[in-house]
Amino acid sequence: MLACHSNSSNRNTLSTTTIKANVLEEQVPWKAWLVLGVLSLVWGSSFILIKRGLMIFPPEQVGAMRLAISAIAFFPFLISRLQRIDWKRFKYLLAVGVTGSGLPAFMFALAQTEISSSLAGILNSLTPLFTLMIGVAAFGSKFSWAKLVGILLGLIGASALILLGSRSGVEGNMWYGLLVVIATISYATSGNIVGKYLKDMNSLLIGAASFGIVGIPLLIYLLAGTSFLHILQTEPGAWEALGYLAILALVGTFAASVIFFKLIQWTSPVFGSTVAYLIPIIALGWGVADGEAVGLFHIIGMALILSGVYLSKR
Repeated sequence: MLACHSNSSNRNTLSTTTIKANVLEEQVPWKAWLVLGVLSLVWGSSFILIKRGLMIFPPEQVGAMRLAISAIAFFPFLISRLQRIDWKRFKYLLAVGVTGSGLPAFMFALAQTEISSSLAGILNSLTPLFTLMIGVAAFGSKFSWAKLVGILLGLIGASALILLGSRSGVEGNMWYGLLVVIATISYATSGNIVGKYLKDMNSLLIGAASFGIVGIPLLIYLLAGTSFLHILQTEPGAWEALGYLAILALVGTFAASVIFFKLIQWTSPVFGSTVAYLIPIIALGWGVADGEAVGLFHIIGMALILSGVYLSKR
């Protein structure tokens, strides 16, 4: 009799646990999509902010400022939670700092000296495709022919934008778009590292550690090894440009990185990278509002890339 009561109790407990798990599963996707929308709005606006910063500061300073300001924002969390960080995984935190923030910050700044913020935003949508490619090649993700077709379609769209862009009457050196491609490969690498090796680590700790590793040295470089302070003191509009970059760093890098790491932990690296669906649309809208030339080839290239992203996720 006691055994029957115990089994019944266990079944009830199991049933209650299952119901709670199902409710949680229903809630997380809804939250994940909401977070995805916020991230797309924030990151889609990043390219116009980079453009504003480049009006005053050279690209290496724009990249360094973005990371240094983010590191300053993370610093209190880094100091207060230093003992809670699993430093045995230092190499993964370093890799996330370099690939998820360090390298892309400089690649985008340099690229946008020659290409429009619209084009940079469109090419950024390659991130999910490279996330899949790297996931299959190095992290054991499943392969399918639909994914291969999607990847190829997306790469064709990106290639058309870079190779044909200079013939479309749009000013600038389209080959600088390859720097954005490098940045997306870097983002994809970071997403896979977080998804596989840091999935159980608090997202705030990941951000604090990774940005501290790359951002603090860059802060020293910015103040001691560049003309940043001189430009700030002498160039008209320098403080305004710094304000744009501060918004980029604090909202688009500091806050958004923590949220993105959490999103990957909730879901997967590939789901997290689908923020790239909406980023180019936001970036394109900002570009049009800022008077950038947007042609049919932009739309066609973006359609090919996003179609490729869609197919690769089937």
